[in-house]
Amino acid sequence: MSEQNFLQDAESFLQNNWEKANFPEPTAIQLKAIPPILEGKDVIAESPTGTGKTLAYVLPLLNKVDVNRKSAQIVILAPSRELVMQIFEEVKKWSEGSTITSASFIGGANIKRQVEKLKKSPQVILGTPGRIQELIKMKKLKMHAVKTVVLDEGDQLLTPEHKKTIQEIIKSTLNERQVVLFSATTNESTESRARDLMKKNPEIIKVSRDEIPVGQVDHVYLVCEQREKAHILERLAKNIPMKALGFVKDIGNLDVLGEKLEFNGVDVHLLHSDTKKEEREAALKSLRSDKQGLLLATDVAARGLDIAELSHVIHYDLPANASQYVHRSGRTGRQGASGTVISIVTEREERELKKLAKELDITLVKNELYRGELVGK
Repeated sequence: MSEQNFLQDAESFLQNNWEKANFPEPTAIQLKAIPPILEGKDVIAESPTGTGKTLAYVLPLLNKVDVNRKSAQIVILAPSRELVMQIFEEVKKWSEGSTITSASFIGGANIKRQVEKLKKSPQVILGTPGRIQELIKMKKLKMHAVKTVVLDEGDQLLTPEHKKTIQEIIKSTLNERQVVLFSATTNESTESRARDLMKKNPEIIKVSRDEIPVGQVDHVYLVCEQREKAHILERLAKNIPMKALGFVKDIGNLDVLGEKLEFNGVDVHLLHSDTKKEEREAALKSLRSDKQGLLLATDVAARGLDIAELSHVIHYDLPANASQYVHRSGRTGRQGASGTVISIVTEREERELKKLAKELDITLVKNELYRGELVGK
């Protein structure tokens, strides 16, 4: 069954929401993952960031919710608060027009308030593993009717530190449960850990980069002294219309850079593991809703974040290797849109960057900022 067929047979609220979203075609991961998820199979799915993974499980699972049953039926786990909130927004958006109820539970938030939310018996539960486990242990979250558990960014959830928590959460559900794992990258150890949690022979789905429509992405770079990097970034942000995600390698540098840019009148938001919950939410909300803006993040904090229509990715600090360059740069030019990747490098880093480009078979063009515009040299 293809995803289009699924939509023809799907609940009418899903058909209406699909029309409203004005999507051209289902993506490769949606076409491959929706049928087995609908059939109740266990699934291990790998697909690059930005390929529509969330909808690949949200659509079929919302279709399966028994609206007359007022209890938790689906539990979606994700490793970070941002990711939980991002998925929660999608669940709310795609539940529109139905009576399906959902709620999110993240660490760091007020637990009393969360217990109150549970009294309304939401049917779709989203959360970070630690907090979900805590609510189960407190006997506030009843798992006896949960049919499906989703592990989003599953490779992070099945690391040794989380694995036991995940096992306990899954054990507390129905015997005939379904376990669905999604990730941008999986390896053999993630796969074997996932199989340990699954009853049946899981369906293994992999979507490679060549199955994804690629937009026109230009890769350019600017050369300057290390101490001039902040000034270059400031000029870029002030002169070039951009909705940009910039990568800085460590938290200390990120904070200093953010202060410097803010002081000089740049509208900038920061995202790293020490950012307060409210600040993180404000940062993401502003970049998602605005046509313009600059979000600076560490690689860890940006993992799994999906921000639509990013026009630019900026490597303020050079990526450590080719796969990090691809992972960061893949945030722009998604699903056929165009974008620009800008690396700000010193002369020494220029050599490293050229090596990465050669390894990845990317055409790199040296640019300079001339009268507020990027000009090829």
